Amino acid sequence: MSQKEQPCAIYGGQAVIEGVMFGGQSVHVTAVRRKDNSIHFLEVPKTEIGWVQALKKIPLIRGIVGIVEASAKGAQHLNFSAETFAEGEEDEQTKAEQKESVTGKISMILGVAVVGILSFLFGKFVFTLIPPIIEQLLFSKLFTNQIGHNLLEGLIKIILLVGYIYFISLTPMIKRLFQYHGAEHKVISAYEAGVELTVANVQKFSTLHYRCGSSFIVFTVLVGVVVYSFFQYDSFIERIVQRLILLPLVIGLSYEVLRFTNSLREVPVLRYLGYPGLWLQMLTTKQPDDSQVEVSIASFNRMRELDRQARA
Repeated sequence: MSQKEQPCAIYGGQAVIEGVMFGGQSVHVTAVRRKDNSIHFLEVPKTEIGWVQALKKIPLIRGIVGIVEASAKGAQHLNFSAETFAEGEEDEQTKAEQKESVTGKISMILGVAVVGILSFLFGKFVFTLIPPIIEQLLFSKLFTNQIGHNLLEGLIKIILLVGYIYFISLTPMIKRLFQYHGAEHKVISAYEAGVELTVANVQKFSTLHYRCGSSFIVFTVLVGVVVYSFFQYDSFIERIVQRLILLPLVIGLSYEVLRFTNSLREVPVLRYLGYPGLWLQMLTTKQPDDSQVEVSIASFNRMRELDRQARA
């Protein structure tokens, strides 16, 4: 069968420093462009943990589990990309000795994974707490309707989010990261369209994709406004505590909304439900050059090759 005739598996990815990571059925692969123009790979087999897989089948809970797991794995691959790109011409014997240190490698991976999870949790807590504090300081006496305050809180979150992403995107490193993010989306879209993965073909596709973490971030804001409207609070402290307690619910619901909007992307009118996430991607993705698309294709092809070997 041609690629167009084959059932299309669902793949996801992540931009890293000078490269792209793709997650397959059996392995995660990261391809990074070194300073000498060569492409290096990190291949991490997927390990299935029974109780984690069981949780991934439960609505609301599966989103939280998936996001935490992605944060841990993403941190590991980001660490690899940073080290690989910055790596000098080290002594080959030194490299071999480092690779033989299994205990040290495992400790490093676990440490990076924990940092990734903690960074995600810290970011969510900060992004959850700062907007209501700002809203309380500036607009506490504007009106008494709590739904109005919730809407203002959501608007402040959007402004902070867009402003933060815009300003960091002005730095050369983040701009290149966003270009690789665009390259990742282009490759997935080309694969889903069933075309041959060449640089010329892939470049024809959009940098935007419905199934993206950027869309998830937007939905956490929008879903949060709705969820918070069902709960009353009597004081500012109670409002803050309430936001923290409801955070897992907001994350879980946002993930379900993301899945729902992705399933409707081919339906006229209903496809517009996913547009808020696509609008944010206009900031988090940039048009990649051909060399960046080449890295993304290399990562995707290697991932699929290892998947085929695992099934054989």
